[in-house]
Amino acid sequence: MNGGGLRYQYARLSIAEKLIAVNVLVFIIMGLITALIGPNIENWFALPQDFFDFLVQPWSIVTYSFLHGDIFHILWNMYILYVAGRILLNLFDAKRFLNVYFLGVIMGGLLFLLCYNIFPTLMGQQTSLIGASAGVMAVLIFVCTYIPNQEVRVIFFNVKLWQVGVFVVLMDLVRIPMGSNIGGHLAHLGGALLGYVYARQLYHGTDIGEGFSKFVDGISDLFKKSTATVGNGRKNAPMKTVYRKQNGSSTSTSKASRDDHQQKIDAILDKISKSGYESLSKAEKDYLFKAGKED
Repeated sequence: MNGGGLRYQYARLSIAEKLIAVNVLVFIIMGLITALIGPNIENWFALPQDFFDFLVQPWSIVTYSFLHGDIFHILWNMYILYVAGRILLNLFDAKRFLNVYFLGVIMGGLLFLLCYNIFPTLMGQQTSLIGASAGVMAVLIFVCTYIPNQEVRVIFFNVKLWQVGVFVVLMDLVRIPMGSNIGGHLAHLGGALLGYVYARQLYHGTDIGEGFSKFVDGISDLFKKSTATVGNGRKNAPMKTVYRKQNGSSTSTSKASRDDHQQKIDAILDKISKSGYESLSKAEKDYLFKAGKED
């Protein structure tokens, strides 16, 4: 399977599954880099506990969430994200999911920074924050708050989502005084708080993630414009290979056919990105399936 086939398979994933795939890929790449170069490279993406160190690397308020300490750390986070993400995506679209997740990541990071720069018992400790737990907790507590009486199966018992939410939050509160992974538990609580407030406000008709969503869209539009326009604002024409015929003509019917084929695939993939795989018609699904087999 070449790049086109991989793109087709990736496009069929839900936004939660795509996020899981990115986390796993980063985990593998960082593992290889650490083995070949050393662990120092990770420090540039982990969230430091010192506020002034954070000012030097502000991107770490998001990038820390893509780093994980070991295989059990990432497996547990990605499992919970998969389960809770499926529930959330049955209620809302991909944009709402990303709002909850990344706002939870940011809130968890901010609470970690705040506590380590205010409380005397934590100040001066040399530590940093990694892991997607704050974002995962935001998604989990969001669904536990929005549909609290929904029952889920846990091992051999059916429990309500609000009971799951109360349990995981209490576990973090109880474990903080024990002194083990205090920063991680604080980040969990920050994500949980974001998920709870987001769900409660949304239930009353207010989307607190709307501003964040517009900010992300604005940045995305800037990148699109910078790559899709030239000085006068017209779109750049894609580079094309032109085959010269024996009679000197510079057109190619086969090339035009390939271009039409690729444009149709791109249009279908764009539709999946915006509205999900299930928004495709049967003809579009069949066309994409055949194209994937050809790739």
